[in-house]
Amino acid sequence: MEPLRRSRRRFLQTTAGGLVVSASLASADTIASEDVASTRVANPVSGDVLRSAGVLSEDKQHFMQLQRVVPVAGQADVLVCGGGPAGIAAALAAARTGVSVQLIEVAGCLGGVWTSGLLTKILDSENKSGIMAELLGEFTARGSAIAAQTNGSVYDPEIAKIVLEELCIEAGVAIRLHTRLVGAVTDENNRVVAVLTESKSGREAWLAERFVDCSGDGDLAAHAGCKFDVGTGKDCECQPMSMLALLTGINPDEVKPFIRETGSEAKRRMLKLLEDNGVKPSYRAPTLRHLHSGIYSIMTNHEYGISAFDADAITAATIRARREIHAIVNALRKIGGVWSNLSVVATAEQIGVREGRRIRGRYSITSRDVANGLRHEQAVCRVTFPIDVHALNDLGNKEIERKFKTDGHEPYDVPYPALVANDVDGLLMAGRCISGDFIAHSSYRVTGNAVPMGEAAGLAAAVSFKKNLLPHQLDWREIKRESEIESP
Repeated sequence: MEPLRRSRRRFLQTTAGGLVVSASLASADTIASEDVASTRVANPVSGDVLRSAGVLSEDKQHFMQLQRVVPVAGQADVLVCGGGPAGIAAALAAARTGVSVQLIEVAGCLGGVWTSGLLTKILDSENKSGIMAELLGEFTARGSAIAAQTNGSVYDPEIAKIVLEELCIEAGVAIRLHTRLVGAVTDENNRVVAVLTESKSGREAWLAERFVDCSGDGDLAAHAGCKFDVGTGKDCECQPMSMLALLTGINPDEVKPFIRETGSEAKRRMLKLLEDNGVKPSYRAPTLRHLHSGIYSIMTNHEYGISAFDADAITAATIRARREIHAIVNALRKIGGVWSNLSVVATAEQIGVREGRRIRGRYSITSRDVANGLRHEQAVCRVTFPIDVHALNDLGNKEIERKFKTDGHEPYDVPYPALVANDVDGLLMAGRCISGDFIAHSSYRVTGNAVPMGEAAGLAAAVSFKKNLLPHQLDWREIKRESEIESP
């Protein structure tokens, strides 16, 4: 601890003296001169950046950054963090009430797991109205015959990208891609007032009156200081991650028995085909889908024991998963016959994450709610998807953990208070980071539920702002009435 204290004293002395310390120092005792390069203003045209400065501890385990000025990049009535299925719906719902909306997304496209994750199938969307029904209609109208046959629930990721962009632009949503949230700021009343991001534009601050966390992993809420739960048990075991891919080179009529939409037996046939040829996929229910023309999607991968918050672990999992996909495709191609021209078109930019943080809200959905088929007066949507806990480890190479299903399942409601952060004000959540226990999460986490959750959170953010009330001070029935009055 003593070296760290000495380094902190030097840090304070350096700050008081007004000197600038280079971020690239090899020693805490080295001080860089203050020159033009160290005081330049970030410029997106010339490429100038705001340089970092501070002190490297003597043991080289910590870097203490000097205070720096962070520019405010934007201000909106509602800020949505995450442009996946929940975030798109939140942004659209809020913007369509007439408030200003800023949407921040880390990937280079909107859609999250639908697009950069190459999911290609929307689960539990059949009983949904509102924006979910609107999106399915767009995917159907612009998609293939297969999209039409499935009412848009089997979709082309490229169609989804353009549809989501067009709808958001039409609604007046301000979109910022390639930008990652790295912090949140609360005021003296414990209310979220700003978020911090990093991008090619450097570190920036964004101000808003209401915030919606649609990051999937609850990043905004965690940075704001909210309590949360992760996984199950003392070791916080989480469901495995999976990477998806797009394939080509096979004839749909010749491989029809293996295509998921043919029937549930298709998965078992695909597993048997692989095992008969010496391949044991890490996911015991390999799923092949025909999207359109000669394009297919496939999921054959499980990455066990990976934390959604460990970049090193996710990196290793991503590399393993991509390697496994190519190995499986190569093995299928060696079988010959109908598989002889099979090839990979693309692997997902983002490995699919089933579990991150479950942020504690003003109501927590429980396994008992799932078993009893909860009916709630402030229901924002009804979940019909079953309990779906994928195997938590590779022991026995299982497909799902059936022990979590023993208490049963009935369709149940997601209450509005489960979308409202408990520990800070002005913050809502939507998608898989809402408030619930491990078992309930395994059911409501799918994207057909994320969209109506996002729509509800976006409406609540907009209405609460207009009424000058905080989200927790409103009842969902009041929010619905207000939104119906305001709708054209």
